[in-house]
Amino acid sequence: MSLRVTGTPARYPVTAAALALTAALATGGCAGAGAVAGAAASSAPSAAESARPSEQPPAESAPAESASPAAGTASAEPSEEPDEPELLRQGDSGAEVERLQQRLMELGYWIDSADGEFGELTTQAVYALQKAAGIDRDGVVGPGTQEALDDGIRPEASTESGRAVEIDLGRQLLLVVNDGEVEQVFNTSTGSGETYESQGSQRVAVTPEGDYEVFRAVDAWDPGPLGELYRPKYFNGGIAVHGYPSVPPYPASHGCARVSLAGMDWLWESGYLDQGARVLVR
Repeated sequence: MSLRVTGTPARYPVTAAALALTAALATGGCAGAGAVAGAAASSAPSAAESARPSEQPPAESAPAESASPAAGTASAEPSEEPDEPELLRQGDSGAEVERLQQRLMELGYWIDSADGEFGELTTQAVYALQKAAGIDRDGVVGPGTQEALDDGIRPEASTESGRAVEIDLGRQLLLVVNDGEVEQVFNTSTGSGETYESQGSQRVAVTPEGDYEVFRAVDAWDPGPLGELYRPKYFNGGIAVHGYPSVPPYPASHGCARVSLAGMDWLWESGYLDQGARVLVR
């Protein structure tokens, strides 16, 4: 770096040491401006201090260590997200679904076969298990439903002898019972409790409690004032156990006990709803 002097010649000659000191101060000011800007603005060094060269070179700044998180602030390290529980639901398929179906069948929740496909009939069986366990009826196999499977949750019968079909209104379950032992469990949907109009009259959709017998059956779709019923087994006036395309996990019928179409086929073949068969609504 060269220093050019213009104008009136200096009174004293400029030495090489002075030139070097001036260059060093110029360079040091740029480097330190960012580190101590506030201090430089508040107090400028005196002329004597500026002219006196430092006896020791300025100490090098130590590399800044990673700042520890201040108290009350979150750590910079990302927290591990908890693993999402594995779920099985309608539309899934594979070995896990097949094991689920086999376990449901072992416990008596009716499915036509363990084919590894989570379809509507598997959903119906899961509904029934969830109702028996008193947990959310969503048809999805999550931790609570898996626990019910592992614990072998099964509903108990009310009848103690003979063959009977029991309709549990509180839990919305249809039980196939033989000598006090529950052999099969179906999801069912009974009277909704809502008011509806039929043949000019206002009626309430209820399924009356009582001990009944099957007195009439229609081995086909049976048309009626409130719609068609699939292979109905009548036990109380116009109230029957019948198949229906939609069997939700809550009361939704006009008073009948709905089961799936395939489930109704099984009930016909089983003989549990033959003429004179006992139907206990409780």
